[in-house]
Amino acid sequence: MLAAERGAAQNTISSYEHDLEDYTSALAARKLDPLNADVAAARVYLQGLSEAGLAPATIARRLSALRQFHGFLYTEGYRGDDPTVTLQGPRKTMRIPHVLTLDDVDRLLKTAEAGIAEAQTSAARFAALRLAAQVELLYATGLRVSELLALPAASINTTRDHLVVRGKGNKERIVLLTEAARQAVARYRAALDEKKDREPSRFLFPADGAAGHLARQVFARDLKRLAGRAGISAESLTPHGMRHAFATHLLQNGADLRIVQQLLGHADIATTQIYTHVLDDRARSMVRDLHPLNDEG
Repeated sequence: MLAAERGAAQNTISSYEHDLEDYTSALAARKLDPLNADVAAARVYLQGLSEAGLAPATIARRLSALRQFHGFLYTEGYRGDDPTVTLQGPRKTMRIPHVLTLDDVDRLLKTAEAGIAEAQTSAARFAALRLAAQVELLYATGLRVSELLALPAASINTTRDHLVVRGKGNKERIVLLTEAARQAVARYRAALDEKKDREPSRFLFPADGAAGHLARQVFARDLKRLAGRAGISAESLTPHGMRHAFATHLLQNGADLRIVQQLLGHADIATTQIYTHVLDDRARSMVRDLHPLNDEG
């Protein structure tokens, strides 16, 4: 149902599968199953997650999976009630993401460029060109790492200043490209075309694995190594951190929140609003200097 009716991404489906396997295993240990588990059984399961030390956000996600699952069972007539209707999850605190500074990003991009010049072998140069293109693309567009690595080879060409991305829920959106990103991708694609030992791929960043494109774990490893060379804490830099930087730096420079929401592909603007913490100081100064009732004279 998630795949056919909602168009959920494979990562989303895999997460639900993992969560529901954990839930049904816990029920089975008590000689229960989803068709006869009551609200008390579901509450015991959630309490066990809390006692195991799982984060509130993780528990909330598990509860969401349970609600959708039991809602499905009820709607399809597999059982006559939904035991999760009255359940309440833990209160989640808003976690402000660590954000790279402009200086951090500048050092990161310059270090990626230096890696190309310093490469001693053709394989090392190709890897450096690929990494530079990926970093430039992430910072230019705010793509999710899954969207970046699954980009079709035909998605970027020299005549367009944008690309169409297929994101969560199979929804499409348009993101704009900087000239630096287009040039970095052009250099990388030229090197990719020169590789004689690789069959043509439909992906921009092909690999030999089952997915057909570079794995996110490989990219995360490469990015952390780049961070180390740039003097940035490897622990604080993740692929998603580049997305945070894209959004935060746009807002810092006056971008409209709705536009940033569209570029990020957020369904709900509340998700985008986590980045507005960077505007706190600016908002205070605007109220102090511009509000008509704040006349200190």
